[in-house]
Amino acid sequence: MIHIIADSNIPFLRGALEPFARVSYFPAAKITRKQLINADALIIRTRTNCNEQLLAGTQVKFIATATIGHDHIDADYCKMAGIRWSNAPGCNAGSVMQYVASALAHIVKHDQKRFTDYSIGVIGAGHVGSKVAHLAAALGMRVLINDPPRSRAEGTKGFTELDELLHRADIVSMHMPLQYAGPDISYHMADDSFFSRMKSSAWFINTARGEVMHTKALKNALRTGKLGGAVIDVWENEPDIDKELLRAVSIGTPHIAGYSLDGKANGTAASVQAVSRFFKLSLDNWYPPQIPKPAQPVITPKSANQSTEVLVCDAFMHAYNIVSDSDKLKANPKGFERFRDEYPPRREFHAYRLNLQGLNSQEIQLFEKLVSCQCCCVG
Repeated sequence: MIHIIADSNIPFLRGALEPFARVSYFPAAKITRKQLINADALIIRTRTNCNEQLLAGTQVKFIATATIGHDHIDADYCKMAGIRWSNAPGCNAGSVMQYVASALAHIVKHDQKRFTDYSIGVIGAGHVGSKVAHLAAALGMRVLINDPPRSRAEGTKGFTELDELLHRADIVSMHMPLQYAGPDISYHMADDSFFSRMKSSAWFINTARGEVMHTKALKNALRTGKLGGAVIDVWENEPDIDKELLRAVSIGTPHIAGYSLDGKANGTAASVQAVSRFFKLSLDNWYPPQIPKPAQPVITPKSANQSTEVLVCDAFMHAYNIVSDSDKLKANPKGFERFRDEYPPRREFHAYRLNLQGLNSQEIQLFEKLVSCQCCCVG
């Protein structure tokens, strides 16, 4: 029987593999080379750095990370050591879209504007960025997309050069992978030059990786009033985040944009299925049998004397209130890891039902557009 070491904070995992394997669970900080000496497989999140220091001399043959990102896996070392690995691309795209929707609601309320007043620049149009672009278009925002790899592969139509995007966008949202080398380096992409090219009063959103932004440059941009505000979920040097930056941003959260129950279930399922395929365990189609429903699953927009913006913002905040998560972190920055490990259940938009009674035809039409990008369901 194979032996699997797993991060104890990966939800829905316990019991899935036990009929076929011996599974030992540890918190991410407790997963060390000592535990892996006789392990065949490892199931992790981003907090476990899979490098030579951790893996050398072990029997590990396969690593599954229940996350989109995989920069915590030393791919070169794994290839040299004959260790196969998998990630979970797109698993939490809907969750991050929900986070950005709540961020947009916060920005609209803060600025007292309409969604249609904004141009949004989406940098990186993969699983997550494409969903964010679709959402923004449904809201009537002007959408600018920058994605050099896709532009090279598909042609330039529909894509915007970075300089033009930064010049035109009222909101810039980061969704690219973290890359330290090659033609599409993203490490410290958002530097002093980047922020100097943005519109005065524009907003900056980062749900990609902390290292795609230069912390000092963002602090300077906020301190000098170059930006209208920032919404930051990912940070350099997590969990030791820059407290000065946390105080300066409008919204600061502890790397939980992708932490919906749906995203976690998708990531866990991808990991179990990958392990199953590698070791031939007959779990290639496994998925968590039940995900808890939202506490308040029906969203009823109240249109009396309310603008369309207020209706939409209230609907977004009903499903997920980004301000609450920000307030908790700002009150206790040292609780960064604990907030992640003890993050309360959050369901994505598709788990909710919209009650459209009492809305006018224009309002109904807008909500139906949001339904089309999985922001909610009518029922």
